[in-house]
Amino acid sequence: MKLFDTGEVRLHYRVDGPDDGPTVVFSNSLGTDLRLWDPIMPLLPKGLRIIRYDKRGHGLSSCPTGPYAMGALISDVEKLMDHLDARGSVFVGLSIGGMIAQGLAIKRLDLIRAMVLSNTAAKIGNPQMWEERIAAVKSGGVEALADSVMERWFSADFRKSPELELWRNMLVRGEDDGYAGCSAAISGTDFYTTTSALRLPTLGIAGTEDGSTPPDLVRETVDLIPGSKFHLIRKAGHLPCVEQPEEFAQVLTDFLKGVGHV
Repeated sequence: MKLFDTGEVRLHYRVDGPDDGPTVVFSNSLGTDLRLWDPIMPLLPKGLRIIRYDKRGHGLSSCPTGPYAMGALISDVEKLMDHLDARGSVFVGLSIGGMIAQGLAIKRLDLIRAMVLSNTAAKIGNPQMWEERIAAVKSGGVEALADSVMERWFSADFRKSPELELWRNMLVRGEDDGYAGCSAAISGTDFYTTTSALRLPTLGIAGTEDGSTPPDLVRETVDLIPGSKFHLIRKAGHLPCVEQPEEFAQVLTDFLKGVGHV
C-alpha cells in the first residue's frame, strides 16, 4: 500500500506489473475503491504496468471536506500520473472514473493515448437528483441509499447471490463525506462540448441492466468521439467488471491490442 500527497489530498494507490511495461490506469466508480478491478486483474495480459488508486474521499485515501469539483478529481490523478511517470497510458474509467478520464484527456492528452469509458457519460443525471442524494447521505449516511444503489449497480440475478453483501459493505463502509463530495462533482459536470472535441482511440462499455448509466447514454457519449467503438455486456448492471469479468477483460484486452498497447 502506498500514499501519494498531492498537496491537497493523500491518495492511496498501488502499482502491479513491471516498471517498464505499457501503463494502464484504472479509475473506479462512486462508492467503490480500487478493489473494484480485482475480478479482472488475473485475466489481463501479462507484462502490463497497472496503476489503481482510490479517489479522494474513497478507500484508503484521505477525505477532505466537500463538496468536491470535478476539476479537483482530475487534478488528483493528473498529479499521481506525473509522479509515477505514466505518460502515454491507456486510461480505464468507470462511472465517475469515466468522467475523470474525459476531463483528463481534455486537459493532458500527453498522459492518455487511448481511453475506455465504462458505464459513464458526458453528463450523468441532473442537479436536483444529486441534491436529493446528497441530502439523503447527510441525513442518514450512505446506508440510506444502499438498497437503491444495489439495484442500479447489479442485475437481478446477481442481487440474489451471497456476493452482493461484499459490494454493499464496500459502499456503506465508505466515507459519507466522500460519497457526497463526489456526488457534487458529478452534479456540476457536463462534458458534451469538450468531449466532442477529443480525438483519441476510445472504447465504450455498457451493461444491459445498468440503472445508473443505461446503454443508450453511454453510446451517446462515446459517439461524440470519431472512430470510437462500443461494446454492450449482457446480464450486467453498472459494474460489468464485477458481474462479467471474463467478457470485460477480453474486450479490454482486444482494445489494448488494437491500439498497440500489448
